Amino acid sequence: MSCMIEKKLTNDVCFVKGIGPRKAKMLEKMNIHTLADVLETYPRDYEDRTHITPISELIEGEKMAVRAVVATQPNVRHIRKGMDITKCTVYDDTGTLEIVYFNNKYTAAQLKRGTEYLFYGRVQIYGRQFSMLSPVHEKCEENSKGRIVPVYPLTAGISQQDFQRLSDAALSCKISENADPIPKNILEKYDLPPLNRAIYQIHRPENIHQVSKARRRIMFEELFLLCCGLNQMKQHRHHEQGLIFQNVNLDDFWKMIEFKPTNAQLRAVNDCVKDVQSSKPMNRLIQGDVGSGKTLVAAALCMLAVKNGYQAAVMAPTEILANQHEQSLSPIFAKLGIETVLLTGSMGVKAKREALEKIEQGYAKVVIGTHALIQKGVNFAKLGAVVADEQHRFGVNQRAMLREKGEHPHTLVMSATPIPRTLALIMYGDLDVSIIDELPPNRTPVETYAVGEKMRKRIIAFMEKQIEDGGQVYVVCPLIEEGESDLELKSAEEYAQKLAKVLPHRRIGVLHGRMKPSEKDSVMQMFASGKMDILVATTVIEVGVNVPNASLMVVEDANRFGLSQLHQLRGRVGRGKRKSYCIFFGADKGMVARQRLGVLTQTNDGFEVARADLAQRGPGDFFGNRQHGLPTLKNVDVIADIQAMEQARYEAETLLESDPELEHYPVLKKRIERMFNAAGGTFN
Repeated sequence: MSCMIEKKLTNDVCFVKGIGPRKAKMLEKMNIHTLADVLETYPRDYEDRTHITPISELIEGEKMAVRAVVATQPNVRHIRKGMDITKCTVYDDTGTLEIVYFNNKYTAAQLKRGTEYLFYGRVQIYGRQFSMLSPVHEKCEENSKGRIVPVYPLTAGISQQDFQRLSDAALSCKISENADPIPKNILEKYDLPPLNRAIYQIHRPENIHQVSKARRRIMFEELFLLCCGLNQMKQHRHHEQGLIFQNVNLDDFWKMIEFKPTNAQLRAVNDCVKDVQSSKPMNRLIQGDVGSGKTLVAAALCMLAVKNGYQAAVMAPTEILANQHEQSLSPIFAKLGIETVLLTGSMGVKAKREALEKIEQGYAKVVIGTHALIQKGVNFAKLGAVVADEQHRFGVNQRAMLREKGEHPHTLVMSATPIPRTLALIMYGDLDVSIIDELPPNRTPVETYAVGEKMRKRIIAFMEKQIEDGGQVYVVCPLIEEGESDLELKSAEEYAQKLAKVLPHRRIGVLHGRMKPSEKDSVMQMFASGKMDILVATTVIEVGVNVPNASLMVVEDANRFGLSQLHQLRGRVGRGKRKSYCIFFGADKGMVARQRLGVLTQTNDGFEVARADLAQRGPGDFFGNRQHGLPTLKNVDVIADIQAMEQARYEAETLLESDPELEHYPVLKKRIERMFNAAGGTFN
């Protein structure tokens, strides 16, 4: 927890006795350079040595604390070359305990017969005799009650003793009360300890209750800083002068749509209409489940831009998805006399030059592409709207680069990775959020099964039946070729060869990430046009691929995937009129795998799946992975801390309403800037 405190905290770790250049180099791997960095490195666990257990009540296999007197002088025996064992017997009122050290004569020699010590270590039983292996010990005259001992995350070459010395040195630096970024009234409202107390108690707690309070304070601070920073980013953009779209009549656009939009789609479009009329740059997230129809909202925004004399750009994470958008959107716009242009990295020199000329001269009104859109040399005549599809594949900086191709264009980002609303409001706190929470009426739930290897023959027969009935089949494998990392996992190449032997009369294709973009497109087009019966692929098909005739998805080693990713894969089927199915292999890989995959058999709701995924896998780098350029939350459990998230967001919004520039909170302001800049983002 870096703070505006005495300069000593800025000292290099080498200032600590016992930490030389070699260990300092190792600490750099943990991103620890100064004593302030040490304070920010919190214990990953604690050993509670305050519970003193009588010897007669010790439990085998547990780490426990006993208070006992040394009965026999430590005896050293040489077992074999390089191995010494030292033993002594200790006792209390209830029994005796054997203390055992391996190759540690120095520690054992400190024990004096007739002196009482506090021992802490793992208990074992040999016959009827309790023993404790390599325990730590303290004289009872120095510490008779035990203590809570922090256990720090380490790297090779750094011991717990090293880190204890480092944290002792860091804690000896005084933290000013004025260094606290959280206002006192908020601390009091939520019963949070001040910064200096929280820092001390998380490193040197007297009891577990202090650990809990300190962790809660540090977690709240992290959320509060993030929410303040994201809120300021949103406010700064609201102060920018945005493009005002006068013509927001979409009647002609709706006439070109061959289906009736859902109420959720109409709400999202209306949100966009309000934004583009507001004189502020739109910066909106459309979040919706697989197949909820987010692309229609993007198309409506593009239409609004063109109607008002501007160009629109749609950026997709893969060439397959960019091509698909172009194929679905260009016919709609063509009916309205609007030219659509595709721009991807694999285009030929001539085709790319022609596309760039049309974009620069303004003939191309809707431009659809990949990262190629943000490259130098791509110049828009008059860019008014930007759409980033599958936004978690892009960072905030990449979105900014596309926005910079115009003068404060309106921005829409779309995500098919559903997360609970509270998380969305914090995770995307710099965006306004619209949620599409209903599926089009023609989307029927995909029937889902989790199976084991015993079902292999029946599943092969089921694949054959689907193809006989006119459907097509996806098979997803996690690896590209045999031996890449784990021989147990099915590889796409190997699987396709085996499948061809079982179903020799079926047309089988392979799609994986190492193929050239043109090869991928060729395979996908063949599958989409019905020239292939089965497509064996890696997760390259997770996003965006639309083949309405596909009616069966089979995922190998599904227990190795995250639930949200499996839900995304399941979304590749059930997109047409056919009854569709999804089969997940891996339910026989243990109870945990069976329970995890069972979630998908019980619900088709992506938001429910996401909740279960978070609960089961934990937060990990949940925020950081999806918002490159924004701070990663290190101390927040996105399931357990949901209430704190709501509290932090409320307090951040309330504070910024009264003081948008944080003029009265200089410490908070400086901490926010440092937090965001450290994440590699641009705080503005």
